[in-house]
Amino acid sequence: MKIGLFFGSFNPIHVGHLILANVLATHTDLDAVWLVVSPQNPFKTTASLLPAAERLHMASLAVDYHDRIRVSNVEFSLPQPSYTADTLAYLEAKYPTYQFALLMGEDNLPTLPKWKNHEVLLARYPIYVYPRPGTPRSPLHEHPAVRLVEAPLLDISATYIRQCVAAGKSITFMVPEAVETYIKYRGFWLK
Repeated sequence: MKIGLFFGSFNPIHVGHLILANVLATHTDLDAVWLVVSPQNPFKTTASLLPAAERLHMASLAVDYHDRIRVSNVEFSLPQPSYTADTLAYLEAKYPTYQFALLMGEDNLPTLPKWKNHEVLLARYPIYVYPRPGTPRSPLHEHPAVRLVEAPLLDISATYIRQCVAAGKSITFMVPEAVETYIKYRGFWLK
């Protein structure tokens, strides 16, 4: 089984994440996509970050109906901050018959050399890269591990959604209905 790993804070998960996950799960040779909720991204601050369990719950609400997309909390039990290379080593040991691939936005590709053990990632895993507007080409675009994937260009972000919630503006259609209901119920990001 070939699994694409889509890492993210998912703070909150939104339709952009879901559309990309679906395209990668159904328009490529991947058998499934796992949304790996990262408790702490080593490159992000945690100021507006909801607790990991809340973000995991919302991601689960968003994909509970999809047969090729699932949510993973694998990084919850690993040392923090989470490093992709460590997570992949753990997953390979736990699922020795699976093949794993990394999924990332094109804007992350130029920064890949800053990642822990990036040489191992490039040597051992296919990296499916979806387009991001305004990203300049880097030498990694030509790397044999990198596979550019056609996917919709979506200009939506979790930051924008949090700002809308804080300002009392609608987020309908930006997040799944169950996620919007949960955000309202819990009062997340209200000032």
